[in-house]
Amino acid sequence: MGCLVSTPQDSGGNRRRPGSIGDVSVYVPGFRIPKPVDFSLSLGDHLPKNLVKSLSAFRTRIVVMASQEASTVSRTRRKSATQHGGSTLADLHQALEDYLPILLGLVKDGSQLQHNVQFVWMNQEDEAEETAISNAWYEVLSVLHLMAMLSLSQANLLLLPRASSDGYQPKVSEDSRRASIDIFLKAAGYLDCAVRNVLPQLPNPLRKELPVDLAEGVLRALCLQALGQSVDIQLGMAIDSAKATLAVKRRLACEMVKSWQQAQDNIMNLPLANGWGEKHRLLIKWKYVEAKAAAYYYHGLILDEGNTEKSHGMAVAALQAADEYFKESKRACEAFNAASPLSRNPPLWGTMKYLSDKIPKDTSSKVRINRDLYSYEKIMETAPTLPDFALALKPDDFQLPPAHPSWNEENVVSGQASSNHLRSD
Repeated sequence: MGCLVSTPQDSGGNRRRPGSIGDVSVYVPGFRIPKPVDFSLSLGDHLPKNLVKSLSAFRTRIVVMASQEASTVSRTRRKSATQHGGSTLADLHQALEDYLPILLGLVKDGSQLQHNVQFVWMNQEDEAEETAISNAWYEVLSVLHLMAMLSLSQANLLLLPRASSDGYQPKVSEDSRRASIDIFLKAAGYLDCAVRNVLPQLPNPLRKELPVDLAEGVLRALCLQALGQSVDIQLGMAIDSAKATLAVKRRLACEMVKSWQQAQDNIMNLPLANGWGEKHRLLIKWKYVEAKAAAYYYHGLILDEGNTEKSHGMAVAALQAADEYFKESKRACEAFNAASPLSRNPPLWGTMKYLSDKIPKDTSSKVRINRDLYSYEKIMETAPTLPDFALALKPDDFQLPPAHPSWNEENVVSGQASSNHLRSD
């Protein structure tokens, strides 16, 4: 079933807790770091030496690279990203992709070898410093989670505004925006695969003992975060396009609301109260409120196109709600940045650069003198219901690769048979 060991936070471990993570366009709740494993001790009697050596080499490379990457998480990445294109992240991501096929041999055809190795990973959002589980599916789950976190980090690098050649304020290029959407959908695909294809492989008692970093609710919330930020990019591009209608912009804003609301629902009852986890919760609260400000703004503009007194009144209520949510989002943003590890907002760009000017201005001009007659509670009470749109974007359809061909050799099969025979004795 898989042996589990969780090391408490006060055990004197070396979990990294940076004081600051610099500019954040895309929040990444820390990297879970694998700790060294001696495959020869647990698999040496069951597998050929070259296969054990391959497993050791692939994983050792990941341990070293992940530790190095985690040690730089507190540094502002703008310069290195410009010079090297996020090459360190890409190299670690490739190492994980290369490791997966060789790792999946341990679970091939329900092999009992999947229980032979105790895999240890350092957590970030969980109270326990690290979690050790003797089940190869736990390792697969951890690998997919790290691949997703690396993808979110790559998206963050792309979406940090950079000085423009025309001398105006920093901005994010359209190419970077489009590339980030592809990366977000890849990250969502890894997380969706983890939920659909990997978690079900773990026995229920073991699933309950997983660190909160790998809880189903957190994985789903991260997947929805990736989708929500993709829609945010789409909305920003629609705002910049003369061809995009108000109806298109409202639909995108409402889809954003849905993604962040579902993300919040997924983590609502999880114990995310530990550094990275608490900041994760604050991010989702902030982005949910921010999305509602955008959705009510565009909903109000569309209602205002109606010719009746009723539609005008509903438009005023929607714009008032947008303004209140916008103010609340600024407070939520401050709370997020003030939470440990500290962070900063890069210069405004995209959706919120536009709406930070338009929401207060348009609300003021539409509402005029009546604005002061309503309390926050009254405004929210009278705000019209937002339209309900299904999320159009879907995660990439990521599938686990087949086991590496080296697992098909006859001596591997005989080694596993020998292992099973020993277990039955």
